[in-house]
Amino acid sequence: MCLAIPGKIISISNQLDDTFRFGKVSFGSIMKEINLCMVPQAKTGDYVLVHVGAAIGIVDEEEAAKVFSYLKDMGEVEELDQD
Repeated sequence: MCLAIPGKIISISNQLDDTFRFGKVSFGSIMKEINLCMVPQAKTGDYVLVHVGAAIGIVDEEEAAKVFSYLKDMGEVEELDQD
């Protein structure tokens, strides 16, 4: 099953070019570099849904917390810790 994991954008690089925007996204204690080209309106502090290394949508903080909690309960978050 494919899942989109919610995370919070901590910082954004290459802000001048939407095609190559990347952000450091926090998934609790785990940080990953994520492609932001599909969410050009995303800004630092926003919560995004991430699938296969790319943010595919923006969600509010309450929704992100709820989904992350469900995924953690199901044991689906451990995959993020693997590189």
